[in-house]
Amino acid sequence: MSIMWSLHLRRDAASVPLARRLLIGSMDTAGVDPDISYDLSVALSEACANAVEHGGAGSPAPESAYRVTAYLDGERCRIEVADSGPGFPARPVRSVPMTAPQDESGRGLDLIEQLSDHAHFGNKPGRAGAVVSFDKILKWRKDAPLVAV
Repeated sequence: MSIMWSLHLRRDAASVPLARRLLIGSMDTAGVDPDISYDLSVALSEACANAVEHGGAGSPAPESAYRVTAYLDGERCRIEVADSGPGFPARPVRSVPMTAPQDESGRGLDLIEQLSDHAHFGNKPGRAGAVVSFDKILKWRKDAPLVAV
């Protein structure tokens, strides 16, 4: 079983819960365990919030867009959020220690790492923009209608 969807969203705070609800709805329909769905939806919310806040600094229009793509493929879900902002700094973002509890900046990336099995933070090759991708092994409800075989 494979499900893939992609959204092209305006950099607006209202787009974050929309993306989250679509992910939760598709995972619930497929029969994914609610705890896994919740973890991925929180990670997605953090990635989308970063795209809304930072993803347009390099683009001329403040209402520039970002893209969310989700793949449920077999036993894994992979999510990618790409924006058109300035991207991550030249040095690797994850080489810095975990942020201090009082720091407001950077906690979303730490949370994405903690809630997923694998996370990658990088820049679009050859053009402006950041790409945040993460994945998690899926668990299924006993009554899952679309469980992987």
